[in-house]
Amino acid sequence: MSAVSKSVLITGGAGFIGSNLCEYFLQKGYRVTCLDNFATGHRYNIAPFLSNDNFTLLEGDIRDLATCNKAVAGVDYVLHQAALGSVPRSINDPITSNEVNVSGFLNMLVASRDAGVKRFVYAASSSTYGDSESLPKVEETIGKPLSPYAITKYVNELYADIFAKTYGLETIGLRYFNVFGRRQDPNGAYAAVIPKFVLQLVKHESPIINGDGNYSRDFTYIDNVIQMNELAMTTENTEALNTVYNTAFGDRTTLNDMVHYLKEYLSEFDPTIADVAVVHGPNRLGDIPHSLASIDKARKLLNYQPEFSFQQGLKAAVAWYWENLKKE
Repeated sequence: MSAVSKSVLITGGAGFIGSNLCEYFLQKGYRVTCLDNFATGHRYNIAPFLSNDNFTLLEGDIRDLATCNKAVAGVDYVLHQAALGSVPRSINDPITSNEVNVSGFLNMLVASRDAGVKRFVYAASSSTYGDSESLPKVEETIGKPLSPYAITKYVNELYADIFAKTYGLETIGLRYFNVFGRRQDPNGAYAAVIPKFVLQLVKHESPIINGDGNYSRDFTYIDNVIQMNELAMTTENTEALNTVYNTAFGDRTTLNDMVHYLKEYLSEFDPTIADVAVVHGPNRLGDIPHSLASIDKARKLLNYQPEFSFQQGLKAAVAWYWENLKKE
C-alpha cells in the first residue's frame, strides 16, 4: 500500500501533539481523520488542514463508543493521543480524568478491535514510573503511581497488553517524557511549563519554579515524538510490537537550567528579558523529582534516532512562539 491509500485516525488531533501528527502524515500523503471534542484542543491548530481533501474532522468524544466506532471505520492505523493531561488536573478532578483516560481509552481499543484496525499506537506517560528512584528510567522497572493521572496512564498499558494477548490487536505504547514544541498551548491553569514560562517572559512576568529548581526532566522536542509515532506505526519488526517505549531524547535538564536557556534564547528577540527575575514556590503535589529516560529499547527495536536535543528543540520552539505570540 502506498501512503496515499493508507488511512490513520489521530484522536485528540486538534491538540498539541495530535495536530503536529496530523500535519506530518498529511504531508506524507496519508488520509487523516482527526477525532476531537475540543476540550483541550483548538480549532486553529487544524484550520490549515480543513481544505485538504485527505483530511477529515470528526467532532466527538471518546467517552461515546458509537463515536469511536464511527471514527475507526475504514482506518488502517490509530494514533491515540486523546487524553486529559496534567497531574494537578487529575488531583483536582480524578473522576473526569478517569472517564476520559480509562473509559475513553477502552472504548477506542474495543472500536479498533471490532473494526480490524492494523495497529493501535497510544500515548503512554513517563508518570507511570511513579516513585521509582532508579535513573535512567527503563521500561521494565516502574514504581507506584503518584497521581490519579499516572494511574490512568498505567491502566492504559495494562488494557493494551490484554487486548494484544486476548484479541490479537497490535499495540505499542509511547511513554512521553515532557514533550514540548510548536502549538503547545501557553494559556490555561494546566499549561505545560515551557510554553507557560515563554508567555510569562515575553510579558516580562516572573516565572514561578516549583521548588528549588533542581528537579530535572527529560524534555523532549515534538519532532522526536513524531518520529517515534511513525516508527511505531510502520515497523515490520514483530519483536517491536505489543510493548511500551520511552519517548524522549535521553538527557535531563534541571528547571533552573531550562529557564536559563529560555531567557538566553528569548533575549535574542528582546534583550530586556534577560533581566526578568525568577521566583521559587513550593514543590507541587504529585511531582516526580527527576526524570531521565533510557532510549536503548527504542533504538534497538524501532531504530529510533532522536534528531533534536533539548537545546536545539528549545531554540526552535522559542522562535515559533516569538513569531506566533506576536500575532495575538
